[in-house]
Amino acid sequence: FGQYLKNQRPPVSMSQCNYNHVLDFLRYLDQFGKTKVHLQGCVFFGHPDPAGPCTCPLRQAWGSLDALIGRLRAAFEENGGLAETNPFASGAIRVFLREVRDSQAKARGIPYKKKKKKRINQMKATTDDSSSKFPMQTA
Repeated sequence: FGQYLKNQRPPVSMSQCNYNHVLDFLRYLDQFGKTKVHLQGCVFFGHPDPAGPCTCPLRQAWGSLDALIGRLRAAFEENGGLAETNPFASGAIRVFLREVRDSQAKARGIPYKKKKKKRINQMKATTDDSSSKFPMQTA
């Protein structure tokens, strides 16, 4: 990302960087993607397993972009940046990533479902219940 900022005309320093630079960077990266994302007019749009080739573009996968932003957000703060001024933590970035995720899910015909986190208390209650169902036998 630092190299991307240096290559801008005029070059942009990290202290001048804002969420617009981050969005431009994500759009720039998109051209190097390896994930086929079907366009709305494509016969395979909405099909998770297309039957043949098509001319739809290759894009960056949502998960890759999300992971990259997570690493950049952490690196910004680890290198002395303030959380309040972190361009990678901007609401605009979250909206962009959500739109990419949703559009890619529609193109593949696979709805995105957020994984549910298991709570430790629920797991402990389950183990406590199982021990009462099968009491230990004493000799």
